[in-house]
Amino acid sequence: MVDYICSYLDSIRDRRVFPGVQPGFVHDRIPENAPLDGEPWPDIFADVENVIMPGVTHWQSPRMHAYYPALTSYPSMLAEMLTNAINCLGFTWASSPACTELEMIVTNWLGKMIGLPYHFLHNKESDGGGVIQTTASESTLISLLSGRNITIQRYLKLHPDVPIHEIHSKLVAYCSDQAHSSVEKAALIGLVILRYVESDAEYSMTGAKLLEAITEDKKKGLIPFWVCATLGTTGCCSFDDLENVAQVCHKEQLWCHADAAYAGCSFICPEYRKWLKGVDLIDSIALNPSKWLMVHFDCTVMWVRNSSALHCAFNVSPLYLTHEFSALADTFEQKIQIPQTMVRY
Repeated sequence: MVDYICSYLDSIRDRRVFPGVQPGFVHDRIPENAPLDGEPWPDIFADVENVIMPGVTHWQSPRMHAYYPALTSYPSMLAEMLTNAINCLGFTWASSPACTELEMIVTNWLGKMIGLPYHFLHNKESDGGGVIQTTASESTLISLLSGRNITIQRYLKLHPDVPIHEIHSKLVAYCSDQAHSSVEKAALIGLVILRYVESDAEYSMTGAKLLEAITEDKKKGLIPFWVCATLGTTGCCSFDDLENVAQVCHKEQLWCHADAAYAGCSFICPEYRKWLKGVDLIDSIALNPSKWLMVHFDCTVMWVRNSSALHCAFNVSPLYLTHEFSALADTFEQKIQIPQTMVRY
């Protein structure tokens, strides 16, 4: 297997990047039902080249220019092999202490590399920190649900007699008209209104346009609660005006999430951090090491200013997941999925 992987990657530029097949081609090459008896390993392995490879889009090819970068590397492959052998399920600190603690350390490393403020790192002075999610889409959803929960609780303190469903029906989220489709999907799942803010000539969402939209919605009796600023759009890699957008969110008490999935890794280079100006005011940010840092998909790192906000939104705390250090070391309540392996670390 290792020899085949090395041979595949060495000769990948000679393969056609996009397969010339039609839907249903695999069905014509394998049995309709699973075999009852085993087959010799050479026959099984031959199916990789004869059945699977003709239908593979070769993302690791230097000729692959569609979608976005998704390169891997030999160190990442070796880590995958090792963690698959260990196969621990790190849903709490007690289920695998090294898994949880390594996540905190590595997210701190990366946070420092891209120049995040101290309050986004795991430390004893603040409630912030990073966690590893599966995708940026999931991070967007998590931030939206957290912002929704905070806004509902704040509104109930001012208007305790208003039913939650009535508050919920008035919640409005905002993003640029250049934002990723996952923002729309998050709004659909969160059952909130999503308003697209018109971008400027640079395909950027500005603070002025955002404030204009928020003001209009407040006059209609709606409740603005969450904004997604994109740092590197999928369509043209444009950047929203994070500094002014964050200032508006801070003043209006809206959760501000920065979706830096596409271009966030570039902030490792100090000359690109001009696009990160204003990050000290936002509530969360996510980027994908699986795009530019040659780490296996799926891997998204999400940092939050206030991890308690995520705990409040997703806290379930079943008895079988509690342990003596639950309040000190667990991060699973900041995620949708509970078990995860060490492979992304």
